[in-house]
Amino acid sequence: MALPSPEHNQMPKKQHINTVDAPLPTLSSKAEQMKRVETIVTSCGLIPESIASTEVKWFFYNLGIEDIYFNTQSENVIASHIISVYASKMMAYAQSTSSLNINLEQESPDESIYLHSSIPGVSQTNGPQIERKIEDMYLDKSTPELAYSLESYRNTNNLSENVPSIRCYFIKKCQFAQNADTKSAMETDINKVADQRFLDRSSQDTRDLYQSIINEVIKRQAPVILSTDCKSEREKRIIIGYKQQSIEHFFSSMSDLYHFYSLYSTKKYVDQFSNGVTVVSMHLAEISHLKNKITLPEAITQVMREASLIFSLPTTTLQPLFQQYVLSIQETTYSYCAMVFAQHFLNRLGSEYEALRASLDLNKPANQQLLLMMKKRLRQDTFNREYVLEIVKSQPVLLKLLYVNFAINHYIAPPEKKTRPTLSYQRITSELILTEKEILEVIKRTVTTDHQLEVFNSFLTFNRSILKTNFFQPTKISIGFRLDPSFLSPQEYPQPPFGLFLIIGSEFRGFHIRFQDIARGGIRIISSRNKEAYAANLRNLFDENYGLAATQQRKNKDIPEGGSKGTILLDSDCQDKATIAFQKYIDSIFDLTITGSYSPGIKDKLIDLYGNEEVLFFGPDEGTAFMMDWACRHAKARGVTHWKGITTGKHESLGGVPHDKFGMTTHSIHEYKTGVYRKLGLREEEITKIQTGGPDGDLGSNEILVSKDKTIGVVDGSGVLYDPEGIDREELVSLAKSRLMISHFDVTKLSKKGFQVLIDQNDVRLPCGETVTNGLKFRNDFHLSKYATADAFVPCGGRPESVDMTNVKKLFDANGEPKFRIVIEGANLFFTQEARIYLEENGVILYKDASANKGGVTSSSLEVLASLCLTDAEYIELMCPGADGRIHDFYSSYVKNIHEIIATNAELEFECIWREHKQSGKARSVISDEISFEIVRLTQELQETTLWDNLVLRNSVIGAAIPRVVLKQLGIGVVMERLPVNYLKALFGSFLASRYIYFYGVNASKISFFEYMNEFLLDRGSCGKD
Repeated sequence: MALPSPEHNQMPKKQHINTVDAPLPTLSSKAEQMKRVETIVTSCGLIPESIASTEVKWFFYNLGIEDIYFNTQSENVIASHIISVYASKMMAYAQSTSSLNINLEQESPDESIYLHSSIPGVSQTNGPQIERKIEDMYLDKSTPELAYSLESYRNTNNLSENVPSIRCYFIKKCQFAQNADTKSAMETDINKVADQRFLDRSSQDTRDLYQSIINEVIKRQAPVILSTDCKSEREKRIIIGYKQQSIEHFFSSMSDLYHFYSLYSTKKYVDQFSNGVTVVSMHLAEISHLKNKITLPEAITQVMREASLIFSLPTTTLQPLFQQYVLSIQETTYSYCAMVFAQHFLNRLGSEYEALRASLDLNKPANQQLLLMMKKRLRQDTFNREYVLEIVKSQPVLLKLLYVNFAINHYIAPPEKKTRPTLSYQRITSELILTEKEILEVIKRTVTTDHQLEVFNSFLTFNRSILKTNFFQPTKISIGFRLDPSFLSPQEYPQPPFGLFLIIGSEFRGFHIRFQDIARGGIRIISSRNKEAYAANLRNLFDENYGLAATQQRKNKDIPEGGSKGTILLDSDCQDKATIAFQKYIDSIFDLTITGSYSPGIKDKLIDLYGNEEVLFFGPDEGTAFMMDWACRHAKARGVTHWKGITTGKHESLGGVPHDKFGMTTHSIHEYKTGVYRKLGLREEEITKIQTGGPDGDLGSNEILVSKDKTIGVVDGSGVLYDPEGIDREELVSLAKSRLMISHFDVTKLSKKGFQVLIDQNDVRLPCGETVTNGLKFRNDFHLSKYATADAFVPCGGRPESVDMTNVKKLFDANGEPKFRIVIEGANLFFTQEARIYLEENGVILYKDASANKGGVTSSSLEVLASLCLTDAEYIELMCPGADGRIHDFYSSYVKNIHEIIATNAELEFECIWREHKQSGKARSVISDEISFEIVRLTQELQETTLWDNLVLRNSVIGAAIPRVVLKQLGIGVVMERLPVNYLKALFGSFLASRYIYFYGVNASKISFFEYMNEFLLDRGSCGKD
């Protein structure tokens, strides 16, 4: 059966859906059943015989329970329910309450019952919160292996204002077929994936309708929302399908939504399916004693349109304002999103900070660190989350005004002359539209403190910065905003980003920052072990993202794409939701970047104030390596043009070049390590080394596999492994190949001086006699401890700024000698720049992240290049395994070419930095940045010169930059035809610029450039190639 019209502002044609197929009891059979139940109730002796008949009749005919209940429940079960309801009524009577107050709970592993009295159409902000409890215990935890269905009925007899009536909830454990195939998302046949009780009670009409919903849910991430008519014209039915465990507290929050429009539910169902689909069905009616300003169809349309807002953010800290009818759900959700913006971007530093900054010599690392610590303290103490929330909640009138200012620019208006405008549109257009200046004047007249003014002024900044948003999309799973980053303070963020996205979901918040139009970088999941860690991660989220993206920009100097980075901070109580958070983050960005693929009522065309096409490329980072495959497939399903290259580091089955399998990032790190050893005349086998990032991770495992050194310490997520005699390499390699943490290390293979301390261990006595009181703290600070002393330190994991000016001196012994001679920074931002310079000034040879770990970005860039050069058919043939699993020779050669290019780029930059340091005495960390900035600057300049017009030079440069196997397969002409012009120009500029700077240095003269160009033309592209 086809889905009804997806347009949410137009009701589908009338349908009368029967809810049951099973033969319903006739009046006589139901009466006979009631007599038998009455006999059971009377025999129990718990209800006086004189009123037993009345209680049973009331339960059968006045409580509003559907006949299907009586047709499917045993008479003993019905009798027990009647007795339970009576007991609850007696308890209410004993408590001398003036109105019916029933709260009955019967819970068991397979079946639970909840009966409680409440006022229809009114959200309960206090009290038992029955629906929230049901979600937490059953609905939100349902999986294909263990799921629960729900049936709920409201007693609708004699409804009157502010008078409670009884609602009952019946929870049952689903009975799925025990066939493994039925628990696969690929199986969609409702007769195979449905709960047996659903099949017993549902009509063919219902099955057909649900079948169409299931088919749609499997295809997309966003919920499927539709409505149908009911037998009674006073009711409408809304049905919503979505993937299990994709959202929490949706069911209860939907109650708040329809209550807002003066509706109540007569019946509600939640049905689960073994392929991971949940379907919620709600029969909604108007509250008869209220004189609504809108009709039932209008109210239903609003509920359907706003259901995706509830799905995106079902509960927020501003929810009480919605539940108490102070704000609409749109106003509430907007206010929450603007509050998130304010929390991250309020100017909290003040004029005193700027004055101090101007008076200090920022060339001194100590002064830079002082400013950094002061900035962190000011941000922590001035506008914390609780304080901002208090300010926002105090001024709902301003929130309404600011919402209209936002909505008037971004609301997707209904087509003219097609349908009646939605209530949302009517609300916006009926308000007085004020200019930004007029709104600011209202704010100034309304607020009472400077802090309140700053908060609401930041809301105006938020509105002004939004270029596009999916806020008003009919279906969505998180809220996304494409922002103009020009609002950022140039003092705090001296390098202006090109583009900025803010994504807010029910499990997370995240950013995406890029520094050029065509850019690429990884997406990172940020987890927090406890609430304290979450608070710190939240405060630093944007700064961390900015720093990572800026590092990526410097790192991407060898490739045509600029630098970008995405971060996803999991909420403190959603640490197990990384996958769903990533999926919502990516889908929201697709909402904002896909053009030309619309489906009215599902994905409408956005109001786009940016006006240009945007293509983002994503790569793996901490916690997301295994998610790249999904993002690629989802990009194809969503109609993304460059879906083959939208993600990199994918599995080989998708034509990807996985970084971890081929050790792409480690390949460049290893070049820097061996380069230093070579310059110092050291043998790797004699080097002692400590590394953070263990055998379970990409960098950590590959560092172990490619090294020949004497590793004495490894720190990973599980704890610390240390042995001054050298950790058993065979055992370490075995863990790396299996991707297991050091907690799996066979401790019998440690020497007498060695030890293993795990994060969940306390009071561990070490061989030297010291006692470790807290394993977690010991792990976090191990790189600063007295045990962390070796020839080389290679951080392959760890939080940003693990070493800064407050603790860098702990990397020196009592005599002031460095505990590490060599540091190769594999993990991004492990050191602050000030700490790096301090280490170098005191004798440490250090190569920073932007230089050392750029192998991964080179691999990703070349993975994108292959997807752009090859047609879909060629890509599948050459880059993807065949039906027999065989890898094409082209793919193997391509991986080999990538390794060669990574090694060449790493060697060229290493030699350049070493040479420049020897000549100038500058810190290598500073030289690394100078090289990056100079290459990026020159790349942009070269793209704008007439050099591109020189066809011989153009072909020579592109021919030198493209992997040999691609040229052999396609030829330079085909490559030039297929690659976008802007991409070719970026490739042309980056290759020429990087080679020139590597060979001639950052201070080379203009004459040197002419010499370089002549040499390049003579060699026809051989310059810099093996």
